[in-house]
Amino acid sequence: MVAAAQGKGTADLMRIVVTGAGGQLATDLSLLLTRDAGAAPATLSGWQQLSIDELDLTDAAAVRAVVLDQARAAGGDLVVVNAAAWTDVDGAESREDEAYAVNAAGVAHLAAACATVQARLVHVSTDYVFPGDGHAPYEPDDATGPRSAYGRTKLAGEQAVRALLPAGGYVVRTAWLYGAAGNNFVKTMARLEGERETVDVVDDQHGSPTWSADLAAGLADLVATRPKPGVYHAANAGSTTWYGLARAVFEELGADPHRVRPTTTDAFPRPAPRPAYSVLSTRSWQAAGLRPLRPWREALRLALAQMRGHVPAMAELPGMHAGAGTARGPADRPG
Repeated sequence: MVAAAQGKGTADLMRIVVTGAGGQLATDLSLLLTRDAGAAPATLSGWQQLSIDELDLTDAAAVRAVVLDQARAAGGDLVVVNAAAWTDVDGAESREDEAYAVNAAGVAHLAAACATVQARLVHVSTDYVFPGDGHAPYEPDDATGPRSAYGRTKLAGEQAVRALLPAGGYVVRTAWLYGAAGNNFVKTMARLEGERETVDVVDDQHGSPTWSADLAAGLADLVATRPKPGVYHAANAGSTTWYGLARAVFEELGADPHRVRPTTTDAFPRPAPRPAYSVLSTRSWQAAGLRPLRPWREALRLALAQMRGHVPAMAELPGMHAGAGTARGPADRPG
């Protein structure tokens, strides 16, 4: 799973390490790197994905040892993309200490280790860091105020990256993530379309559905472009509600969207509060010279086609030309 680079000086070499192997985002990052390794603008000396068994973020000594080993193998620039996280939003309400150990303390261990070897860290975060009571897309520097334990732990992880790795740390918030791997809202709706006559879905939560393959391409663009370190938002363009997303899934599957019926959050009480509005603005992403992710409905169409096996995985992503690994175009939880 490591592609060797040849014919380049060590100053051009870059090694990418992806945590959270097997998850939605890590799976698509791995597909992208498998396709484009050795042809990126900054030539890869190699790349590797690490599972929780290979990198336990809660073990500071183990994290440091793994990062040091990866830095020695890099022969140049080391970039760690952290797609590992505790993502059980409701479970975090009763097990916040466990979620904190991964999402906050674990991220701090990773950031500190990266600082030791001057590695860059791209840490994936979430819309749940915001209070969710806004009426306009959130900018990266808008005030945070998580309402859930999950959101609090993710915010603490962001703060660790910014404090411990100010010159090489990137926080990339995303939202309503779905993909071919793992469990997510889109796959659930596709399954329910074949199992139930009608489905009730909340219509009072607004967000930015994001295909993990497009986010993976966006992160590859960020790694290659090397913008100023800081906080960025990356999500497919546009917004909808969970009800709107469910109707779109049915429509793309050729089913009657009227089988999806709107309901309210109050009708489906959960342990953790959900943001009523968590649409993310990607203006700063584009201002940094990064390609915007395509509209969410266009992404959904291609994602479902790939999930149904109608097109090859990672094929036909706009802007993913040889050597770029990026997407051109305008959690359900992220890592």
